Amino acid sequence: MGLVLKKQVDDDCLLGVWEITEDFDTLFGQVKLLPDEKITLDGFLNHQRKLEWLSVRVLMNNLLEKDCSIVYNEQRKPFLACKSHNISISHSKNLTSILVSKNKRVGIDLEFMSHQIDNISRKFINNNEEITTDPEFKRLHLYIHWCAKEALYKICDKQDINFKQNLTIRPFHIKFEGKLSGLVDNKYGHELFYLNYFIIDSYVVVWCCK
Repeated sequence: MGLVLKKQVDDDCLLGVWEITEDFDTLFGQVKLLPDEKITLDGFLNHQRKLEWLSVRVLMNNLLEKDCSIVYNEQRKPFLACKSHNISISHSKNLTSILVSKNKRVGIDLEFMSHQIDNISRKFINNNEEITTDPEFKRLHLYIHWCAKEALYKICDKQDINFKQNLTIRPFHIKFEGKLSGLVDNKYGHELFYLNYFIIDSYVVVWCCK
């Protein structure tokens, strides 16, 4: 399948989604890796992890229309070596998603709705948040909350954030595509973010830029 979505979602934000249907050789043939990157790729023991890693680079090159290496800081936050854009990356099962911006902070999360998230909701939902009791939509509602908190975690550089204590998603009406807002409250300050979400097949995608 390859490229599923390439869309300008803001005046300075481009979002892409890639479906991994290619084999290793096909993906590998679409990237130019530096020696250190080849060592990293060879070091993955899991074949699916290799495909995910390659799909990120293929999608990134497609969005930027140029080659640029991805590097990580101590918190495993990704950066472009060429420093042309801010980036955020997420992948789950067979999809990879990337949000890029030249000037704005970005955060994105993608999750395949595979397990009973209700069993772990107490670990990331706080008393100020509202989750529907409708059994038809509760699972989806929880996944949107989780993805929104992951996106906030990423846009805030993964620093000093507990999902339950420091992140609060304001009440919103569940749709298959919509907007919501979230608060980050930690030692670095109190900040409001506006996020967007959409459903694609059995995946939830939430993104924000600021």
